[in-house]
Amino acid sequence: MLKSQMLKGILEGCILKLIEKETLYGYDIIFRLKEFNLSMVSEGSIYPLLHKLQKAGYITGRRVKSAEGPMRKYYKITEAGKEYLEEFELHWQELDDAVNQIFEEDPNDYPARKRI
Repeated sequence: MLKSQMLKGILEGCILKLIEKETLYGYDIIFRLKEFNLSMVSEGSIYPLLHKLQKAGYITGRRVKSAEGPMRKYYKITEAGKEYLEEFELHWQELDDAVNQIFEEDPNDYPARKRI
């Protein structure tokens, strides 16, 4: 449960990063995320996020006939999506650095602090 809650906050950025590299359809996005060990990702979590990203103008979608079955909706990042992704990456790096510092810090390096 904790892992999936943590993932919700970063999944939009991960999806945009994948779509930035190439135009993908929903199942392909899920497959790629699982290749990066995000195995708890499901259709039920991805498709609402794709809809949200499209509604925000960060991605566009177009339906393409598939030789293997039903039509597929392929997603492409927009300029607004690239700007959002750039901002996301900056904030992610700041957060990642801060959390790593906390986990790498030795509490014995600091004297006891007074509580306010």
